[in-house]
Amino acid sequence: MNIKVVRGNPTPEELAAALAVVRARAVAVAAAPPGAAGTRDSWSDPARIASARLPQPGPASWTRTYWPS
Repeated sequence: MNIKVVRGNPTPEELAAALAVVRARAVAVAAAPPGAAGTRDSWSDPARIASARLPQPGPASWTRTYWPS
């Protein structure tokens, strides 16, 4: 794995912290079983923001189509 600092001048401590995160992520990906689907965060789930009820008619009803009031 090659990592290159493109911009800035990180301190040795900052660079070590960044590399620790990258290595931990690589280990986690390698430890996952083959073909395992990645977990999906709930904030990206479209069902979270979709309203269960129909929006009421009015001039701003289009804004309530996706964002619950």
